[in-house]
This record gives sequence, C-alpha cells and structure tokens, in this order.
Amino acid sequence: MNFATKVLHGTSCFDPVTGASSVPIYQASTFHQADLDRPGTFDYARSGNPTRQALEEAIACLEGGERGFAFASGMAAISSVFMLFSAGDHVVVAEDVYGGTFRFLTRVLSRMGITVTFVDASRTEEVRAAITPATKGIYLETPSNPTLKVTDLAAVSRIAKEHGLLVIVDNTFLTPYYQRPLELGADIVIHSATKFIGGHSDVVAGLAVTRDAALGEQLYFIQNGMGAILGVQDCWLVMRGLKTLKARLDVSTQTAGKIAHWLSAHPAVTRVYYTGLAGHPGRHIQEVQASGHGAVLSFDVGSRERAKALFDRVKLPIVAVSLGAVETILSYPAAMSHAAMPAAERQARGITDGLVRLSAGLEEADDLIADLQQALDQLPPLEHEHAIPTTKEAFTRA
Repeated sequence: MNFATKVLHGTSCFDPVTGASSVPIYQASTFHQADLDRPGTFDYARSGNPTRQALEEAIACLEGGERGFAFASGMAAISSVFMLFSAGDHVVVAEDVYGGTFRFLTRVLSRMGITVTFVDASRTEEVRAAITPATKGIYLETPSNPTLKVTDLAAVSRIAKEHGLLVIVDNTFLTPYYQRPLELGADIVIHSATKFIGGHSDVVAGLAVTRDAALGEQLYFIQNGMGAILGVQDCWLVMRGLKTLKARLDVSTQTAGKIAHWLSAHPAVTRVYYTGLAGHPGRHIQEVQASGHGAVLSFDVGSRERAKALFDRVKLPIVAVSLGAVETILSYPAAMSHAAMPAAERQARGITDGLVRLSAGLEEADDLIADLQQALDQLPPLEHEHAIPTTKEAFTRA
C-alpha cells in the first residue's frame, strides 16, 4: 500500500470488537485475569494497554519496523533508547542535535559513565574517525535541528555495521512519510510525536521503532521498567493526528519551500537553511534518501536585536517552542530549543543569535510571506545595533 492508504488502513483502522471507526480509549489501569495459569495480553497498563498498542503497531507499520513504542515525550523516548547502553560505552553523536538531547547527553548520561563524541555527521569521514573500541552506537538527526545538515544514512549505517554498532535516528522533521531510516540501515528510529505526527499543538508524546524483534524486546524491558509511557488519551490524540499526516505535511512542505526561496532573496536575511534550496550542500543526499524536504527551515537575520524585532512585528505565526503543527511557528533556537547548549557550543554549530527557525503550517503561503515581508522590511540596520538585555526568562526552557 502507498503511504496515504497505509496510514489509514495499515493497522487498527477500526475496533475489531465493536466496529468503531476510532480505536477506543481504554481508560483502565489494570485488567482482570480470568485464569491465573493463562494470563491475558494485558495485565497492568504500564506494561501494555490496547489503545497504546494500537498506536505502537501503527508507527511500527509506517516505519517498516518490528516493534513500536509510545513514550510520555520525545525526550522520554530518546533517554529510554540511550538506556540500551551501559557504563563504559561510547556513542558518536551528530553535533547539532536538539538542545534537549544535548543537555541529556552532557549532563545526565555523562554521570552514568557513558561517553559521547560530537561530530559533523554530514561528513561521513568524521563519523568513522570518531569510532573507538568502546563505541557502541551512532546517534543522528537528519535534517538536523536547527541548521538542517543532512547525513547520508546509508553510508553511516554501512560504517556502523562494519563495527557492530547501533544506528539511532531522530526522524522528527521528516516523519515516516518522507523518510524511513530503518530501510536505509538504521536500527532504531525516534520521533517527537508532539510535532508533525500529532500535528495540532495539543499533545506531548514520543515514539520509537526498532528494526528487529530482539532489539524491540530490550527496549520494551526499558520502557516497562522505567515507566515513561504515553497515557491512553494522548495515544488517541496522536493516532488522530497521524491519520492526516500526509495531507498536512504535503501542504506545509510546499509552503516552506515557497517561503525559503522568497527569504533567500530578501536583503534583510543573511542566510537561509532549507534542504530544498539549490545551494544546500546536502540537497542531493536528501533527495536520494527522502521523498520530501519537509516543512522546517531556518534563516539568519544577523543579530538578536533584529530577531527580536522580527518576533515583535509578525502577526500570523505564533512565537513558541515547538514545530510541526497546523499553525506556523517561529522559534528562537538560542533561547528556546537550544537554550540548554552553552553559547560557545551554539556558535560553533552555527546557531547564532540571529538565527530564527520557522515551521510552516497550513496558512496560505502568500499571507505568510506578506506578513514576513512587513516585519523584515522594518528591521533596524545591522550597523546601528547595540547590546540589549537578554529575555531568556520570557521563554520556556524546553
């Protein structure tokens, strides 16, 4: 089946007991066991629930994996997957990962005796060079957040297999509609389902899928043991969002491409990051391993003062932490998604004080461009800027 059909009919398209077109919310913490010698499929909701199982089966189907898992947030999924490693292990990580991932790796995982080396994963040779005898895995985002670097998943997976390493890919930006890392050799794929899969800014959720059943059993043991599961009502919301993923992402991606091309010609913008632009260094790889460029782009306006002026003047996008929703969202990575990353680390990764991330929603593209134009046209000139106090406290530290 094609994706549009599979997302609706691949698994759990209706309740097999009642015929209901929507999988019910099984609001139960425990399940009666009719025979102690023959326990049922479900016993305690942390270990399994029919509503959660429906979502987990759906994402496994769409990613082409054996086991799916639903977690309480994207970070719950990420941190749980990293629990597959043990003290003394080493992991190679793409350098410009989401700020929450960076924070977990450097301030939590490091206390457990698991070491990390950050590399520019868009340079395959850097990944190979970072592997040591202690290395057990490679963790990637592609395109990366927020500078949209592209990693050759098939090439990195081949290197990993030479050394017996796990390959873990955060696929939040592209979703299984545009990119399926397991088919390119990855072992685990992760999503912040809060974003495009949920799609409506009304749920926080994380998903993970393993390529094989044995690895799935290991991750299930961690999920059940740590208990960071997704609640059943949130599972239902994610499944509802998943049904319209293709339709939403098609529109948002078309809009993002139009905005990216327009921004690249605006004199107030110093740089645009979007894999669909002809000058993007990873465009060819992106078009080989993915079927779309996605709805997220970033652009630099030169300084924090100009970025703040832009946020103050736009009328249509919401200024918020997150992406992948029906409404267009503007974010300021330096104080939002990557606030946990030290300033020097941000600068080294190209996350400047003038960088703005845009996640295109379902508004009319021309209306968004007109709004951006009136805001950008009023930006102060770069040569007249001066330092102003930070307002980091005004933003969530997510």
